[in-house]
Amino acid sequence: MQKFNIHTVQTGESLRSISELYSLDTAALKIFHNSCCNVKDMILIELTGQKEIFLPRTAVTDKKRLVQFGRANSLIFRPENSFSRYGVTIIIEHNDRKNELKYETSVRWLRTESRFHFFEIDRTSVLYLNEEEVSEIADLLAYKTSKVLYPLQISVDEQGKFNAVENLPVFMERWDAVKEELYKEFEGETVDEYCLKIEKVISEPDAMDIYLKNDYFIRTLFFGIYQNFGKEYQMEMADSFPIVNNPVEPKYQIKLEIDPLKDEYNLVNIEGEGRLNDERSAYDFMNKAPFSMIIEDHPLMNHEGNFRIACYLNGETSLTESMYLECDIELEKKKKISVVVAALADQ
Repeated sequence: MQKFNIHTVQTGESLRSISELYSLDTAALKIFHNSCCNVKDMILIELTGQKEIFLPRTAVTDKKRLVQFGRANSLIFRPENSFSRYGVTIIIEHNDRKNELKYETSVRWLRTESRFHFFEIDRTSVLYLNEEEVSEIADLLAYKTSKVLYPLQISVDEQGKFNAVENLPVFMERWDAVKEELYKEFEGETVDEYCLKIEKVISEPDAMDIYLKNDYFIRTLFFGIYQNFGKEYQMEMADSFPIVNNPVEPKYQIKLEIDPLKDEYNLVNIEGEGRLNDERSAYDFMNKAPFSMIIEDHPLMNHEGNFRIACYLNGETSLTESMYLECDIELEKKKKISVVVAALADQ
C-alpha cells in the first residue's frame, strides 16, 4: 500500500510555498522527502531542480479525501439503519477438486443492544453450483432445507466481528413447513434420511450454532476490520477462520493495513496478509483434534497456511462495498477457500 503522495513541482514554486499548500511544516516536509527520494534528489536548503516532492500520505489539498478516523486512528463501525444486497461467490479447492458456489443475499441492520449490533440475513436468490442452478438431489435437498435458517439473525460486536446466531429456537418452528414443502417435491429413502439428519441438527442448538459459525459469507463480511490502526495505519491481530471442520478453528497471525486516503472511487482500502500460527500439525487438523497431540514446553508452531483479505468500504458510511478473503492450509493436500462479497446495485 502506498506510503506517500507526490507533488509535481511547478514553475515558481518554492519549498515554503509547497509546504503552505499542504499545511505542512517546511522542515518536516524536507525530512520526509529526503527519507523517500534518491540521494541525487535530496533537498539541502531549498529546491535545486527537483521535479517531484514526496509528501506524507495524508498531505492533500482536498481534505474530503481523508478517511475519518476515531481515536488512535480507529475505524468506526456505524451500521445503523443500513440495508445492503450482496452477490457472494465461494470457491473451495481441495484434493484436486474445485467447486464454486454463487448466490445473492441481503443484510439488514435491526438494532443495537448491549454494545452489539443485530442483523437479519436472508438468501434472495437460487444457489448456483459451478455456474449451474443446483440440480443433483443432494444439492437440491441442501438448498431447500437451508430455508429453515432464513431469515437468520446474528449479533456483531463493535469491531464488526461476528458474535453469535440469535434466533436458533425459531428453526424448529419453521421446520414443519419446510419439510412439508420438501415432500411435495421429493420422495423416497434419500429424502427421509436427509430430513432425519436435519431434524437432529436443528434440535441441538449447540450443534446448530457450530454449523452456522462455519458460514463463509458471514465470517467474511463480519471479519472484524474496524480496528485501531495506530499512527502507522497498521495493526496486527490473531484470528481464526473455519477452513477445516474443527471445533477449534486454525489460528492465523494477520497484519492489517489501511490507506488513510480514499481512492479515486471514494472507497476506503484495507489489505491484510498473514500465515497460519497454530500448535497443531496437519495430522492434528485432519483428525479434527482441538489441540496438539504432542505436548511441549516450547512447541514448534505450524506455519503451513496463508491468509489474505482485501476490503473496500464506502467512503461516506465506511460500510462494505466489496471484500475478498483467501485462506489456505496444508493438510494431506492443500485446502483453499476463496470468498468474494460484492454489493449489488439497487434495482
